[in-house]
Amino acid sequence: MMEKFRLDGRVAVVTGSTRGLGRAFAVALAEAGADIVIVGRDAEAAASVVTEVEALGSRAVVALGDVTVRADVEAILQDAIDAFGGVDILVNNAGTCIHKPALEVTDEEWREVMSVNVDGVWLCSQVIGGHLVAKGAGAIVNIGSMSAEIVNRPQWQPAYNASKAAVHHLTKSLAAEWAPFGVRVNALAPGYMRTDMSPVDDPANRRFWIEDAPQQRVGEPHELGPAIVFLASDASSFMTGSVLTVDGGYTIY
Repeated sequence: MMEKFRLDGRVAVVTGSTRGLGRAFAVALAEAGADIVIVGRDAEAAASVVTEVEALGSRAVVALGDVTVRADVEAILQDAIDAFGGVDILVNNAGTCIHKPALEVTDEEWREVMSVNVDGVWLCSQVIGGHLVAKGAGAIVNIGSMSAEIVNRPQWQPAYNASKAAVHHLTKSLAAEWAPFGVRVNALAPGYMRTDMSPVDDPANRRFWIEDAPQQRVGEPHELGPAIVFLASDASSFMTGSVLTVDGGYTIY
């Protein structure tokens, strides 16, 4: 049974994998045996992820680019093909967030969040997903959020919440369309995690972020590793169009 979780011989493209959750996803997939295409815009940070992946016995290549630019995404796919011969797994992780009340969000800020969180997922899914459809096999894992189902507090983040709700429904739409072609599409919805984007140690947030959660804590990036491997591997072979929430029970209430 445990062999179902192995990813030996498979190639995973992980967007936004130079830091935070994306880095943890790349490392987890490498530990399961996958070769990794590290996607981001920081060459120095990407190089350090390469070192971490290779220390686990997997191969890694860096594909620098902007997921909101189609030409860059096409180049990322080509880099993966040149390095490893193709792609088997896509993790759409790149994302951004702006904490502002709705009436203070500018057009530029709204567009930035939607461009990265929705357009980026769409472009990568269309370009790299097209490669998987042509192969007749593959797995896509979109990184959504519990924020697609709730309204966070005390901070207001309407653009982020709307963008993640879009990611969840796009996941279902692509899953329905691509299931006949052997491509599974699922989403992972984390709760509050300890990353650079999330000020989990700010005392102002403790009352709502931690005390409101059944487990009374935030998550650590490595705790999402098993979930990403599950969704990317044959262990979830009869699962598509699903959203797996890992939030310490936050959305129970």
